[in-house]
Amino acid sequence: MKITDLLKQDTMILELESSAKADVIDELVSKLDEAGRLNDKEEFKQAILAREEQSTTGIGEGVAIPHAKTAAVKEPAIAFARSQEGADYESLDGQPTHLFFMIAASEGANQAHLETLSSLSSLLMDTEFRQKLLNAETRDEIVDLIDAKEKANSDEEEAEQAANENEKQDASSEEEPYVIAVTACPTGIAHTYMAADKLKETAKEMGVKIKVETNGSSGVKNALTKEDIERASGVIVAADIEVETDRFKGKPVVMVPVAKGIHEPKELITKAKEGDAPEYQGSGQSSNEDGEGSGEKTGIYKHLMNGVSNMLPFVVGGGILIALSFLFGINAANPDSDQYNRFAEMLSIIGGGKAFYLLVPVLAGFIAQSIAGRPGLAPGMVGGLIATTTGAADGGSGFLGGLLAGFLAGYLMLLIQKGLKVLPDVLDGLKPVLLYPVLGLFFTGIIMLLVNPFLVSIYTALRDGLDSLGSFGIVVGLIIGGMMAVDMGGPVNKAAYTFGIAMLDAGNTMPIAAAMAGGMVPPLGLALATTFFRNKFTAQERETGKTAYAMGATFITEGVIPFAAADPGRVIPASVIGSTITGGLVYLFNLNLLAPHGGIIVILTGAVKTGGEAGNALLGAVLYIAAVLIGAIVTAIIAGVLKKPVQKG
Repeated sequence: MKITDLLKQDTMILELESSAKADVIDELVSKLDEAGRLNDKEEFKQAILAREEQSTTGIGEGVAIPHAKTAAVKEPAIAFARSQEGADYESLDGQPTHLFFMIAASEGANQAHLETLSSLSSLLMDTEFRQKLLNAETRDEIVDLIDAKEKANSDEEEAEQAANENEKQDASSEEEPYVIAVTACPTGIAHTYMAADKLKETAKEMGVKIKVETNGSSGVKNALTKEDIERASGVIVAADIEVETDRFKGKPVVMVPVAKGIHEPKELITKAKEGDAPEYQGSGQSSNEDGEGSGEKTGIYKHLMNGVSNMLPFVVGGGILIALSFLFGINAANPDSDQYNRFAEMLSIIGGGKAFYLLVPVLAGFIAQSIAGRPGLAPGMVGGLIATTTGAADGGSGFLGGLLAGFLAGYLMLLIQKGLKVLPDVLDGLKPVLLYPVLGLFFTGIIMLLVNPFLVSIYTALRDGLDSLGSFGIVVGLIIGGMMAVDMGGPVNKAAYTFGIAMLDAGNTMPIAAAMAGGMVPPLGLALATTFFRNKFTAQERETGKTAYAMGATFITEGVIPFAAADPGRVIPASVIGSTITGGLVYLFNLNLLAPHGGIIVILTGAVKTGGEAGNALLGAVLYIAAVLIGAIVTAIIAGVLKKPVQKG
C-alpha cells in the first residue's frame, strides 16, 4: 500500500487559512470529516488534542504531524495542508510550520495501513523533498512527488538491508564504531520513525555504524539481536513509552525523549559511541544521574502524578456509581433505612466500599513504581493499605499516609536494589521474584506501622482545622476553584482535585464540591461566550463551543483547551476569575459533594447537600448549579469583552 492510497486530493489543502495551532487542527479535522473519513468529528479532534497535550507534534524543520488512532476514524487517511507564510504550531524549534500531515488511524487499522502511515514520517526527513512540496503548484504534482520519494526510500531500504547482511559476514566491521538504538512514541506512527531516520542519517554522516529498532504501531521492526547488543559500544533509548530495557544490562545507555532523537542525534550518537552514559543496571533501573529518565518530568512531581493518574479511574468510576445509588434515595444503600434498595446497595459497595477503598493503596503503589520501577509497586500498595487501615479506630492517615508510603516504599526499594548489587550475578534471577518483594514489604510495612499513629494525628488535625474554618473557609473555596482553571487539567488542576479527594476521604466534603464546580466553569463559560459573543469567535470555535457545553456540564475541564490554546492571554484569566468566584460561592452556600465526579449527573442524583450529608438535596442542587452558572457567566462576559472581533475574509 502506498501513502497516496491514503492521501487523496479531497483531503488536501494547498493554502491554509489558519495561522494559529488550534485553528489549523480544526481546519484539518474538518477536511477529513468533509471527505467522509471520520465517524465522529469531535471525538477525533479530542484524540488529536490529547496527543498534543503529551508533546507537540510540531517536530520542527517546518513540519507538523498531528496524529491519532481512534474508533472515531471510519477509514485510515492522511490530510495534507501547507502554509507559505507559516503557522504558529508551537513547534519544538520555535519556528513557523509550513507543512502539515494529519494522520487518522482507525482503531482496527490493519498492518499495511499502519506501516504506510508510519513511512510518511521517513519521507519528511529530507530537506529537498520538503521544499519540493512547498513549491508544488497542483495536487497532482504533490501526489507525484510523494510517489517518487516513497519509491526512492524503498530502494534505499533494500540497499541498506543488503549492506547489513554483508556487514554480518565482514569481520573487520567489528573494529568500527557501532551503536544501537530503540525509538518509540505513544502512538507509534510518526515520531518513532522520524527519530530512527534522523539517527541513521546522522550516523552515516559521522561514519558510525548504527542499528535502530523501532517500536511502532505496526510492531517491533529491525529488532536488536543478542549479538547486536554485545557488539555495541553504547545504546540510545529515545522513547516516550516503556520499552524492553533489561536486555541492555551492563551497557552504557542514553535515555532521552523521542524528540531528542530527532533534534539532537549527533550528541546522542557521540555519547553512545564513546560510552559516555550511565551503565544500565536492569530491573527497570538505570544509574542515570542527570534525572533525564525516559523523557518524562522528573522528581517528586513526576512520581506524584504517576500515582494520581492511575488512581483517577477508581475515583471517576467509583464516584459515579456512588452517585447513581443516590437515585434510589440518599440512604438507599443502608439496609436499616426505609429507603433501602438492594441494587443501590450493590452500587454503593462497588463504588464506595471497593473502588474507593483502593484509592490510597493505588496512589501509593504507583508513586513507588514510578520511583523504583516494578519492584516498588507491591510495597507501595501495602504501605498505602497500612496507612488507611491502621492507627485509628475510624480509619487511618488517609492520603497523607498514602503519599508517605508511596515515596517511602519507592526510595527504600532503590536502596535495597543498590545494596543487593554486592550479591553474585548467579542470584540475579532471585532478586525480582524473592528478595525485592520480601525486603520491600518488610521494611515499608514495619516503618508504616510505627509512624502511622503519628500521621493519623496530623491528618485528623488537618481535617478538624478545615472543619473549623467557618466563614474563613471561603478563602479555601476561592483558592481551590481558581486552581482548577489555571492549567485546564494540568498539574495545578490535578493538585486541587487531589486535595479535594483527600479531604473527601477524611470526611470533609466541601473542598471536592469547590473543585468540581470550579472545573465545570471554564468550558461552560467559553461555550456561553461563543453563543452570546459570536463575532468574537471563528465558525470552528463556535462549533467547538457546542461540545464545550456537554464537556463542562459533565466536569471535563479539558473542554476549554481549544480556546485556551488559541488565545491563552484572554481565555485563561477569564476562566480563573469565574472558577474562583464559583469556588467561593460553594463555601458561602455551605455545599457538600458526596460523589467526586460526574458534573450534572451527580448533581441531579442528590449528591450535593446543604450543610452536610443530612442536608437538603434539592436546595443543594439548585444552589450548586447557580454557583456554577454565575462563574460561567462571569467567564463568558470577561472573555467576550477581552477578545477582539474576528476579521472576516
